[in-house]
Amino acid sequence: MSAFPITLATPASYPRTPPRESEVVVIGGGVIGVCTALFLARAGKQVTLLEKGRIAAEQSSRNWGWIRQQGRDPDELPIMVEAARLWRELAPKLDRDIGLQQTGVTYLAGSDAKMPGYADWLPHAKANGVDSRLMDAGEVAAAFPGLSKSYAGALVTPSDMRAEPWVAVPALAALAAKEGVRIIENCAVRKLDLAAGRVAGVVTEAGAIRTTSVVLAGGAWSALFLRAHGVSLPQLSVRESVLATNVLPEVHAGAAAEAGLAFRRRADGGYTLAPGGRPDLYVGPDAFRALRHYLPQLRQSPFGQRLRAAAPRGFPDAWRTPRNWAADAHSPFEAMRILDPMPDHRALRRARKRFAALYPDLPPVTARASWAGMIDVMPDMVPVVDTCAQIPGLVIGTGMSGHGFGIGPAMGRVLAALVMGDAPGHDLNRFRADRFSDGSAIRLGPTL
Repeated sequence: MSAFPITLATPASYPRTPPRESEVVVIGGGVIGVCTALFLARAGKQVTLLEKGRIAAEQSSRNWGWIRQQGRDPDELPIMVEAARLWRELAPKLDRDIGLQQTGVTYLAGSDAKMPGYADWLPHAKANGVDSRLMDAGEVAAAFPGLSKSYAGALVTPSDMRAEPWVAVPALAALAAKEGVRIIENCAVRKLDLAAGRVAGVVTEAGAIRTTSVVLAGGAWSALFLRAHGVSLPQLSVRESVLATNVLPEVHAGAAAEAGLAFRRRADGGYTLAPGGRPDLYVGPDAFRALRHYLPQLRQSPFGQRLRAAAPRGFPDAWRTPRNWAADAHSPFEAMRILDPMPDHRALRRARKRFAALYPDLPPVTARASWAGMIDVMPDMVPVVDTCAQIPGLVIGTGMSGHGFGIGPAMGRVLAALVMGDAPGHDLNRFRADRFSDGSAIRLGPTL
């Protein structure tokens, strides 16, 4: 089982020629797009999934691998509960072991001041049948033997799970292909083809595909794609860096986080470490346009992000990235097949040293690999899951705000329902695209 995210060096598994027509086209081969395509195929739809680079090569193979109900926004939690159930149902049907294990998620409280916030979230867990509970200092010490420091308490959800994202999402894609989804890698969608304002097809670098239904699940690229069609969405992207350690004795089987450090056990015997808390925001044109929408978030957590001067060349919000292009011209999606940011090595060194200091009896903790990913975020930290009012025939699923891997199966099922005009099974009012333009107040999710 590989410990590395997917890159352009990974051979394409689906180097096919696009069809001339398809009942539904899904743009984006991350976990959201793959799961949407899978559930559309299960409903009998003819589906083509187009990915500009490789399946799961961006954030879907670069995340922490947590499948977490704990701490979710109350409006998102019912969908996440469904996702946890779907992960359990799907895993036995996959053609490989994805490392799915129920090992729990724990938020460690370094002081008593953190505990009331944890307690305030518990009614949401109870309302959704989630087994979250508080732990006192003694329970934390018993659950985390070998720690060099004590904690005031913790919030724990024993039913939460973990899996290996770089294995899991390609395995889901293989299942989708087996169930009839036509997957095509290395094929960027340049633009929508519109007729009388409605979706009539997509224009790819390899030719046009006629369709009347498109799902945009482009992750960090979604806002750029929409802007080229006159649709404004205040989505930005932030960088998170991740480190995979060497093989180590097991000190904790699940996932846990404290101030400045997140860690989880991996199937290969190491740990995934991340300097949680302050992602990097590259300042570009979209950051300035969207600033007013992010003011409530900035007021609540003024130091929640580290600002970087400018995005690297070719990134979605880089200053020189085109905001419009002709359908028959080379697009930004071909210019950068895979968004592969350089990790923050200094922050990762601190995380590694912090983990080693937490568990001083471990052998030397070294870095086996490190990487970074760009997380598509929204001002209120919940996604957009909606039909596009400006472009009939287009459904948007983006801005998962770091929650996409865990919630992917259920969000895919919901998006498939929207395409087909079926009841989604959940209240999606919070996830409307027009909440940023109809005068609605920005309502922030929990900050645990």
